Amino acid sequence: MKRVLVVAGALLLSIGAVVAQQDVANQTQTTMKATGRAMGAVLGPMVKGEKPYDQAAVDTALTQLADTAKKLPTMFPESIKGLKVAIVGDSRILFDTDLDRFEALTGIRPVQLAIHGTSALTLLEDAASNPNFHGLLIVGLADTMFFQPFDGYGEYVRRRGDFTSPSGKIGIEIDHMLQRRLAFLDSNHRLSVAAHRLDPDFRPGVEGPKDDIWKVSEVGENRATWMWPRIENDPFYRDRTRWAWKGFKAKFKYTPQLIAKGHARAKAAVAKIRARGGEVVFVRPPSAPQLRVNEEAQVPKAKGWDFLLRNTGSVGVHADDLAQAQGLTLPEWSHLNRKCATVFTDAYVRRLAELTPRLKIRADGPAPLSRADCVPHTMAGAVRSLRPRS
Repeated sequence: MKRVLVVAGALLLSIGAVVAQQDVANQTQTTMKATGRAMGAVLGPMVKGEKPYDQAAVDTALTQLADTAKKLPTMFPESIKGLKVAIVGDSRILFDTDLDRFEALTGIRPVQLAIHGTSALTLLEDAASNPNFHGLLIVGLADTMFFQPFDGYGEYVRRRGDFTSPSGKIGIEIDHMLQRRLAFLDSNHRLSVAAHRLDPDFRPGVEGPKDDIWKVSEVGENRATWMWPRIENDPFYRDRTRWAWKGFKAKFKYTPQLIAKGHARAKAAVAKIRARGGEVVFVRPPSAPQLRVNEEAQVPKAKGWDFLLRNTGSVGVHADDLAQAQGLTLPEWSHLNRKCATVFTDAYVRRLAELTPRLKIRADGPAPLSRADCVPHTMAGAVRSLRPRS
């Protein structure tokens, strides 16, 4: 259920549901603030026992929620003509983009639409299918995820109507308000989930819950996502997550035909977006050598990334080509820690601003960051001290 809500939240923020009209935005802000007060100042404290029960206050709060429910269908129009930047892709661009840093550099806060475990190609095609999108689409990709023969949570993208109906919007907005004001037990830490994951009673060769990807991330407002600190600081969780990636070794062959099909789909989608005045750029976040060796063996950079840019006539930023992206901290080999995600965001946004006129760095923006801003100066010395002496 939690995964459904995460994906549903992405779809609610999706290109068909972004508020573009300023008057609508003002109405939305006023209504949601009033709803927030009803939840946070009245119902929430009463549920937690912090305030005595007051029937009159409850009635007023419920009236506000009913009013919000009536207005909600008109608060999220399908027009996105004012949307300047959106990000799609898999979990790497989701984890490795600091939305606050992006906004500080450009004055634009991008809409984060990336979904973990999902091919960026699926989301690129979804953006291309929306005739109202005329902005800049940043497509973040992991090579093997982009060209894989299935699209992960793309099922939910195709079921957009389930989440953008009036009832779907109301349900998710209420869920968001509750999560801001009440503490919920993370589903990863439920006793039933923990016990199930420890169960070794599965047939040989059959993957069970022990093989699943467990908790890896934390999520904030507007789907800002970062690595769960425990992955970085707890050796057990870090090593277990590394093991769960299975080295990104393929369970199927990335045949020339499969890769060619992906390139054809990408070219068609990019052309559709450009035909109506939009633009597409690509970003390839870093991965550690322990995974990169297998990613390169399955989808070589020359046949994947390099050809993708040529075939679509696009510009892009590859972590290999960014000096500031070298030697950053990837605790579980696939995603940057939170501090290094900020450094990577700073580097790739500055580079994109050089490659496309759709982005400009503010004159009063923050100074550039470097590896030293996220990797402790003592780390290199500590690593050297662990080497055996001759």
